[in-house]
Amino acid sequence: MNRELRFTREAERNLKELQIRPSLIKQVRKTLALLQTNLRHPPLQTHQFHSLTGPGGEEISEAYAQQHSPGAFRVFFFYGPDRVEGKRRIAVLTIIAITLHP
Repeated sequence: MNRELRFTREAERNLKELQIRPSLIKQVRKTLALLQTNLRHPPLQTHQFHSLTGPGGEEISEAYAQQHSPGAFRVFFFYGPDRVEGKRRIAVLTIIAITLHP
């Protein structure tokens, strides 16, 4: 199932800052592409992040952009709000941050 990705201002700023690190931005873009198509893809290791909630109380999840590096980068997101086009519902993931693992 393809999902639409929506970025908060913070996530957009994070992504822009990563542009100067070619190998890292490549890993982050791959992670974002996998989030769009397959949230259960094994390298993502997607799971709920209990220390945060979304602006409307949504459960926050994290996905791995890097695996075995010190200070590995993570993508934090929540489900929704979905977009409706006519009678069609489009699933949305809101990316809230792309940052070092806290």
